[in-house]
Amino acid sequence: MNVQKKSKGNVGIEEYRGKFRLRLPRAISPEGKQIYLITGLDTNDINRRRVSSVVNLMEEDIITGNFDVTLYRYKENLEALKQPHLTLVHSKAPQPDLMELWDAYTDYMKPQLAETTYIRDYARKYRNHIKALPIKDLEDSVAIRDYLLTTLTTNAAKRVLTYLAACCKWAVSSGLINENPFTGISESIKLPKHDSDAIDPFSQSEMNIIIKAFEETREHYAPFVKFLFWTGCRTGEAIALQWKHINPECTQITFAESYDSALHIRKSTKTGKARKFPINGKLKALLMSIKPPNPSPECQVFTAPTGGIINNTRFSNQVWKGSIQGRKTYTGVLQKLVDAGAVERYRCLYNTRHTFITLMLAEGLTVSAVAKLVGNSPTIILRHYAGNIAPLELPEI
Repeated sequence: MNVQKKSKGNVGIEEYRGKFRLRLPRAISPEGKQIYLITGLDTNDINRRRVSSVVNLMEEDIITGNFDVTLYRYKENLEALKQPHLTLVHSKAPQPDLMELWDAYTDYMKPQLAETTYIRDYARKYRNHIKALPIKDLEDSVAIRDYLLTTLTTNAAKRVLTYLAACCKWAVSSGLINENPFTGISESIKLPKHDSDAIDPFSQSEMNIIIKAFEETREHYAPFVKFLFWTGCRTGEAIALQWKHINPECTQITFAESYDSALHIRKSTKTGKARKFPINGKLKALLMSIKPPNPSPECQVFTAPTGGIINNTRFSNQVWKGSIQGRKTYTGVLQKLVDAGAVERYRCLYNTRHTFITLMLAEGLTVSAVAKLVGNSPTIILRHYAGNIAPLELPEI
C-alpha cells in the first residue's frame, strides 16, 4: 500500500457540519480563490479512508498537470462512494506498516526542515533504525520498544520512539491510521542520570597553551583556532565565514551561515537567524593579519592548507585529536598536550565555544549579552553555563 504524501499540491480533508469536504489548493484556481468540494459523506473512519482515495487521485493529477478543473471526474468518484454496496464493507482495511508511514511522514516534513536535518536524521539515521526493525506492524509497538531498548542505548531508543510517536500522530491527523500506538511510550523510559552532557570548558591558561602550540606546530590553523576561542562561534559558522561577512573596517562580523562538512552543504545558522558580533582589538589584529589585499566577498576567511574549505571531521581527527587511518598516523595537537601534561584532559573542538561563554560570564557580562553574542537563548546559558561559574574567592558579607 503506497501511502506517500506529496510535498506540493496538497488537498485538505475537513469536517463541516457532520460531512467531509475537500479543501483545494489556491494555486489551482485562476483567481487564487479558496475552493471547496462537498463530498456528501458522513464523518467517520470508513468514509475518511474512502475520501482519502479521491484526495490521492486529485493530488496526483495536480502534480502531473492532469487536474480536471471542472471537478467532474472527482465528483463522479465521490458519488460512486455513496453507493450502498460500498458503504456496507465490513472487511478490515489493510494498515500501512511503519516503513511506509515513515517515508510518507518524511515527504511531508521535508519542506519544513533544514536540508541537513532532513538528510541526516529523517532520510538516514531514523529511517535506518526503522528499516532494521524485525517487526514493523503498528500493533507491536510494545515489542518494538523492547527491541530498541535491547539493541540501542537508552537515550537512542527513547529518541527513536519519540520520532515514531510524532510520525504516527501525523498519520492519524492525515487519516492514514485510526490511533497512535506510540503515544506515551517514550515517556515511560527513564534516562540514567550522568554528567556526560555537562559542559567542560578549558581554563584560560589551557586556552593560551593550546593557541601557542598551534602557532609553533600548525601555524596555518592557528588563526582558525584563535577565532574559535575568541568568538565562541560554532565550528561550522567559522568554516563558512567569508569576507563579505566582515565589514571593511573589521569592526563587526555577521554570523549568517554554517557549513556541514559531512554533507558539503552551506546552510543558515543553527537558530536560522543571523547575528552581529562586535570585534575587539585582539580579534581585529588577527583578522587584519590574514586578510588578503582586496579579497573577493565570496572568499573563505579560513581555509585548509591546500586552499579549499576546512573539513571539520578531518580537522578534528587529524589535527586536533590525532588518529591512525590506515598506515598513516596523525599526531593531534591537543592530544599531544594532554600526553605531556600541559592540558589536564582531552576535550573536543566544540569546547572552544564552551570556553568563550564561560570566560565571558566570569568577566561579568550578563547572561542575555552572552546569549546574544553566541546565538543561544538566555535559558540555555543559565541552565548549562551560569551554574558552573564559581568564584575563586568567597566575597565578604
